[in-house]
Amino acid sequence: MIIKKPSIFIYTFCPDKDILREICAGMEEEGVFYEIIEQTVGNVDELAWQAANDSMLGSGIGVSGKKAALQMRGIKKGNNIVCYETPDKSQCRSLGANSARAIKKQPFKL
Repeated sequence: MIIKKPSIFIYTFCPDKDILREICAGMEEEGVFYEIIEQTVGNVDELAWQAANDSMLGSGIGVSGKKAALQMRGIKKGNNIVCYETPDKSQCRSLGANSARAIKKQPFKL
């Protein structure tokens, strides 16, 4: 029997590797598991919304090219918690950390 760990889903479409690496580093710092899943849709809002709804933790991230967004289950598609067009290294890291902090019910990092 295979048991999957509760994870934050990161749905991607042709992601920028540096952005994706920093987002993952932010989640690792918070000690939360994640899964990166390549998708065939390129809209960052759709990716983030679907990731949040598919994750049993209710937190999801979408990365399309250089765009990145954080979404939570139950929030309307397109109303992302955070969305960046071209985030810098610290914004990417805090996006990953805040995705983890949201499920741990901790305050976001600025």
